[in-house]
Amino acid sequence: MSEAPPASTPSSYLGPARVFSGMQPTGGLHLGNYLGALVKFVRLQDTQDCIYCVVDLHAITADANPATLAQQTREVAAAYIAAGVDPKKSVIFVQSAVLAHTELAWIFNCVARMGWLERMTQFKDKAGKHAERSSVGLFDYPVLQAADILAYKATHVPVGEDQKQHLELSRDIAQKFNNDFAAPGFFPLPEPLIQGPGARIMSLRDGKKKMSKSDPSDASRINLTDDADAIAQKLKRATTDPHPLPETVEGLEGRPEVENLIGIYAALANVDAAAVLAEWGGKGFGAFKPALADLAVARLAPIAGEMRRLTADPAALDAILRDGADRANAIAAPIMDDVRRIVGFWR
Repeated sequence: MSEAPPASTPSSYLGPARVFSGMQPTGGLHLGNYLGALVKFVRLQDTQDCIYCVVDLHAITADANPATLAQQTREVAAAYIAAGVDPKKSVIFVQSAVLAHTELAWIFNCVARMGWLERMTQFKDKAGKHAERSSVGLFDYPVLQAADILAYKATHVPVGEDQKQHLELSRDIAQKFNNDFAAPGFFPLPEPLIQGPGARIMSLRDGKKKMSKSDPSDASRINLTDDADAIAQKLKRATTDPHPLPETVEGLEGRPEVENLIGIYAALANVDAAAVLAEWGGKGFGAFKPALADLAVARLAPIAGEMRRLTADPAALDAILRDGADRANAIAAPIMDDVRRIVGFWR
């Protein structure tokens, strides 16, 4: 078995197209999660076979709190539904409820190579100077991610730019499994879906940093549970510069905070940046920020209200998640039967 990744050859996979994605239940979801992922989840379900997971197994690679993990898991599921993901159209479930994820991750651990994982930049960023103190789970995170996708033979994954390297690893693992076990085309080579506005929303305090729930400043992000006043205040205080808005997209160069606010407006209004600047170019932030706040409140307030309604009835939410887990198991079980046969396990 070679150390180098397999050649990126076209997959001979002939199965159905399927979309898979998931979010961690660690901390609250924010505007970046909504525009960068949830909006795409909703659009995709109308044309694709979609599976959306709450990845609680990934959550424990960090310092997840056992006392709050289940409730945080419900909150992410509630955000999916409140944003418009329909449990009747899409499969919504919790990762740990489907054992195929962990079983396939172990098999993939025996396919992937240490050198591949050592090149993953996200591990380097999270581990910092103390990689030896990090959990094996954090190092192995991308292999479990590959198992999440391929347990369902997903062909497409909506991801941000920061996750594209992990998806490339999933493709390498799929190709190497197919090669090593003489099973051409068994696993597809999943493709990223990263196009569209809102793919990367930045911090309201620093336009060079991605909006993140781990940022210590709550003012850096708009949480999906923020009320109208909080949204308006955060956008009013968002970092900008003293110059008016440019009249062309080229004028955004070198102005990351301004570019971020224009991008947020464009994504919320479902237009491109050029259309926003055609309306607001040459004007000041004193007029633009209140308009952006009104737009954000109009889009997010109904989602926050629906999230509160859903989480107030955990039994009903759990019933949706159990049904989703049953449906996910029904897809993964025959795939895993084939995997065990291909690997040569006793059956």
